[in-house]
Order: sequence, then structure tokens, then C-alpha cells
Amino acid sequence: MTEKLEGVIVATALPYTEDASAPAGLRPDLDKYAEHCRWLVDNGCRGVGPNGSLGEYSSLTDDERRAVARTAIEAVGDDGVVVVGVHGVGAHQARAWAEKAAEDGADGVLCLPPTMYRANRGEVLHHFAEVAKAGLPVMVYNNPLDTKVDLTPDLLAEIAQLENVVAVKEFSGDVRRILEIRELAPDLAVVAGADDLTLEALLMGATGWFAGFPNVFPAESVRLFDLAVQGKLEEARALYEPLVAAFRWDSRVEFVQAIKYGMDYVGRYGGPCRPPRGPLVPEHVAQLEQDMKKAVESLR
Repeated sequence: MTEKLEGVIVATALPYTEDASAPAGLRPDLDKYAEHCRWLVDNGCRGVGPNGSLGEYSSLTDDERRAVARTAIEAVGDDGVVVVGVHGVGAHQARAWAEKAAEDGADGVLCLPPTMYRANRGEVLHHFAEVAKAGLPVMVYNNPLDTKVDLTPDLLAEIAQLENVVAVKEFSGDVRRILEIRELAPDLAVVAGADDLTLEALLMGATGWFAGFPNVFPAESVRLFDLAVQGKLEEARALYEPLVAAFRWDSRVEFVQAIKYGMDYVGRYGGPCRPPRGPLVPEHVAQLEQDMKKAVESLR
């Protein structure tokens, strides 16, 4: 596989509409979601990532989850890439989701280690080997904060030997790892996974950004990415610094609610989340409003 899954790929938030017959009274609004995917690509993003954590995949039924992926694939068409989240509690579930993504025409998949089990080294390798058998380019996702499984640079070097594994979304928070990953696995694309470490990651050699807040600021995020990879540090910092307070919410427990709030704040539709995610508490809203105001004013 030569597809590296680089550039700005947006982990898309999922809009809901009220429906008393749906779980928690909320049904995925696929029309709004399709429009959002198109808007992101039309604003310069390389592609979209349905069914990530930001897309609330774990709160969806199996039918909803597949419908969301298919909606993104149809909406983007040939104008961008679609990297479908195939996270599962074990290898057989994740592989099955990857096979469905391949059947539906996805360009690649994003995959965590087993999501409800602290897998050891051998189990992690088996997990990704199974997912890779679906035949799509695989971006492995290192998020030790949530999974309690750390894909260290030496382990990533082993995972990178698996056929079809092409990239890693790095969310450890340790920017020092990027150079070590590039040294130990030079053919593996390193993708920034935390919005509030994006500039630092890109300056250290990351070649992609699997992003949350570009749901709110797509064109500006693409500009930030371009400035960083071109080495235009002064311009990149001037754009980045006023955004970082908002971007920090991408690394907080309430990141889904915060990004949806940000979408509402700028006149897009974010809307509610399904349980277990509830509404933001008043003190979070107050802080987030300040952070969003600072970001928006800097872009005028």
C-alpha cells in the first residue's frame, strides 16, 4: 500500500436529530452529516474520519455505525479520502469493521488496540495483523490515556512491518517520540493526534494531522498545516497560539461536547451527544466560551 493517509483528515463529529424511537431519543442525522463532510473537504481538508471517538462510535448501533461510514464515503466521493474508524473490543470485531469499510469503498482505516482489554505485546501485534488482512491501508492509533496500551516507538517498529500498516496517529502527548518513531520505523507516516500539540508535532516531522477542531476551523487548520510543513514558523505560530486554548479541549475528557459546542459557536451545527456523554457543566461552558471567543477574534 502506498497510501500514507497523511495531510489534514478530520475526525468528524456526528450530528443527531430527535427521534423518540432511537437510542436515547437521538438518531444520527445523515443528511447533516453528509453536508458537514462535504464542507470540510470543500474547505481544503484532505479527508474525513467517520466513527472515531469524536464520532461517538461506541454509542452507535451496528447499523448506524455502518450507515455513518457509507454516508461519509458517498459524500466525499473522489474529492478526498475517507479513513473509517474500526475500533473494536477484540481483533475479530475490528477486522470485521475493516472488511465492511473495504466493501463500502473506504480509503483506509483507523484502529485502536483492543478497546476493553489491556492487551500485551503479542496480542497487540495479532490485533493489527488481523485488521490489516482486510486489505486497506491501516493507521494505528496510539492513545495510551484511554486504552492503557502504549504503542511505544519500538513496538510501532514491529507493527510497521505488518503488510498494509502505513501510519500511526500519535496521541501519547510526548512530542519527543516523533523523531524516535521516524528513526525506528522510517516508512511509517507519523500523524499528529492531539490538536494542542499539532504545530510541535509537524515541526518534528509529522506529515499528517488527524484532527478534532478542524470540525470548527477547517480552512484555518489547513493553512496552519501548510505553514508548518513549509517551515514558515513565524506565520504558523501567529496563527496557532490564539487557537491553542480552544485546541486544548481536544485532549480533555469532554472533547466531543467541546468540539460540538465550538461548531455551534461559529454557526455550524454541533448539537447534543448520546449518553454516556452529557451536556457540559456551566463552568466548562464559561471557559470554553472564552477560549472560542479568543480563537474567533484572532481569525477576523
